[in-house]
Formats: sequence, C-alpha cells, structure tokens
Amino acid sequence: MASTTMPKNNRKALFAALTGSGLDDMNVMFLSFALSSIITDLGLTGAQGGFISTITNLGMLLGGLIFGVLADRKGNVKLFKWSILIFSLATAALFFAESFFWVCVLRFIAGIGAGGEYGIAISMIAKVSPPEKMGVMSSWNGVAGQLGSIAAALLAGMIIPLLGWRSLFLFGLIPVLLVVWLHVSVDREFELMASPEEIDRVKPSLKELFQTKELTHTTLALMLMTTVQIAGYFGLMNWLPSILQQRLGLSVTGSSLWMVVTIIGMSLGMLVFGRLLDKFGPRRIFAIFLLVSAASVFLFVYINSQLALLFGAAFVGFFVNGMFPGYGAVVSQLYPSRIHSIANNAVLNVGRAVGGFSSVVIGFLMDHYSLFAVMAFLSILYLTSFVVMLTIPGIRTTAYRTVSKKAVKA
Repeated sequence: MASTTMPKNNRKALFAALTGSGLDDMNVMFLSFALSSIITDLGLTGAQGGFISTITNLGMLLGGLIFGVLADRKGNVKLFKWSILIFSLATAALFFAESFFWVCVLRFIAGIGAGGEYGIAISMIAKVSPPEKMGVMSSWNGVAGQLGSIAAALLAGMIIPLLGWRSLFLFGLIPVLLVVWLHVSVDREFELMASPEEIDRVKPSLKELFQTKELTHTTLALMLMTTVQIAGYFGLMNWLPSILQQRLGLSVTGSSLWMVVTIIGMSLGMLVFGRLLDKFGPRRIFAIFLLVSAASVFLFVYINSQLALLFGAAFVGFFVNGMFPGYGAVVSQLYPSRIHSIANNAVLNVGRAVGGFSSVVIGFLMDHYSLFAVMAFLSILYLTSFVVMLTIPGIRTTAYRTVSKKAVKA
C-alpha cells in the first residue's frame, strides 16, 4: 500500500491511521455483541438497550465536531492520540459499570473519542498519500474497519461465554499500545502535519464548510449522502436477516457465517470502489454503485434459500457498503487540507447521527405496511442520494480541486 520511498514519518502516520480505524471499529462493535448480555445482566428494557446505541452515536457526533476543529488547529497526530485514549479508556471502564446510567455515560464518552478518530485518520491519510491514490487508500481504511469488526466478533465469541461481557470491554485497552508507539516513534515536529503559518493565518473552523454558496451546497449534499449511506447500512444489516426469517420462513443457522460473508462482500466492494474511483472519478462510480444498490434491495424479495441469502448478503454488501470509503476520498479532495479533519468528521458524523434512525423508520414500516414498503423506502434513499450526488460541484472527474481552490481564495 505505502510506497517504499515514502518518508519514515509518513509511513508511520499511514500505519497508525489504518490501525486506529480498525481498533476504533473493534471497540464500537463490542457493544453490538455484548448488548444482549448487558440487557439481561442489568435488567434493562429493549428501549433502554436501544438508547445505549443512540447515546453512542450522539457522542460520536459531538466528538467528531470537537476533534475535527482541534485536530486542524493543534495537530492531527496529537489529537489522533487523544481521541484513541478517550474511546479506549472509556470502553475499558465499562468493566466497572453497575447501572444503566453509567453504561450510557461511558458509551457517550467512548463515542466522543471514536467519532473524532475517523476524520483525523482520513486527514492523515490524505496528507501522506498521492491525490491520485486517495480512493485506494480510503478503501484500505474501510477494510481496516471491517477487520476490526471481525476481531470484535472473535473476541466476543471467546470471552463472553467464559468471563462475561464486562471482561470483553477490558480489551478496549489494546489501542493504548498504538498511542504509546506513536508517542515514542513519531517526531514531535511531525505531529502538526500542516504548515503553522497556514493554520495561524485563519484558525480552521466549522463555518468554513459553509463559507460560500458552493461550499454550503457541497457540505449539505455530502451530509445527505452519508445519511443515506448509514441509513441503508443499518437498515439492511440490522433488519433484513430478521425480516427474511420471519416473513419467508428462512433459518439463518450460523450467524457468524452470515457476518463473514457479508464483511467479505463489503471489503471487496470497498477495494474495487477505491480503485475505480481513482481511475474514472467519483461521479461515474458513485452513480453505478448507488443505482445498483437501489435495484439490488428488491432481490431480497425473491430469496428462497439460505445459500441465496448468503450470496445476496455479499452482493448487496459489495455495493451498499463498498461506497463508504469514497466519502473520505471525495471530502479530502473537495476541501482544503487545512480543514480536512473538520470536513470529514462533520460530514460523516452528521450522517451517522441522522442515518442511525433508519432502524426506527423500518420498524414502523414493518409494523404498519409490508416488506415491499421497506424495500421501496431503501431504494428511494439510494435514488435520492444519486440525484443529490449529480448536483455536487467538482465531483465530475478525478480533478477534484475545483471547490478547494475557490475555498482557498475566499
């Protein structure tokens, strides 16, 4: 992935960003695998269990906005370390949580750190990678996250039956080792990863995302696209398996097989999307993936066997989640480097906070309408994202710099 001619500090920053993203996803996914045990052990209701996930997303939104600004002002590597320490220590502290209140408090704090990590990692990757390779590098960042999810599943399968859910969260301390390594191996003067003169000229801030009419349109459009991305992901992955089991009489034995096949499809989709984006530009590739996603959700209506269900999961995962790394690549090219962390964190975490409610919408549709209504809802989401994508200035070709140059001049 990294060129052998890349400076030593750049290679270290790239490795840290990819590893940090994997460990971030691992810590976040611990909750998914431990939630049922937490609900049983603490005597929580289903609504309280769902609120734990919601409060985590709200923490991610707050952390993304705060850490994005601080990273662009004070230094990417420095704030990257702090974001990892926060989500790592808060995750491990769940070992001592004895009530619903403290679980929520600690998940909110962990969300703050996890929400800050993503944009900083993408910003670090953008600063050390050639612009023409940003799609590929962003895709590897996405794959690192999928590997983190697999690690969380494996650890949960081994630890929870033997030691309980509390012990699983102690493994949240693993990312601290990455912080220690960064602290002792990366030169202090490299931590900023930007020119102090450039930063001091005008302090980076959130308002720069809306500095001109064109930038405002770009920012809001990308936020809507990431909202659809997250909404589709949560809707498909949280609801479709249970929908198919209940409505079509299928039995998905071996949920680990479902997860592995789906993650393989997602990872392959990310790698293919990244390479195609670098070669053909984001407009064409986003268009293909969005349109195929809109059409493919209806394929699930015709699934009538477990084999077809697994194939369908891989196929839909390839297109639906294959697009995810593209947002980091596009954001990093459409905005000046001085606000990369701000832009990436704001765009993704707004999408994550709003898109997370898709599970509620789908649940309502299932209660009052039909499977067709759910599929139509998801399909309309992707078609809406497709139309919005076409309106974004500067997204037509691999020459992404149109908006960035205007922003610098403003």
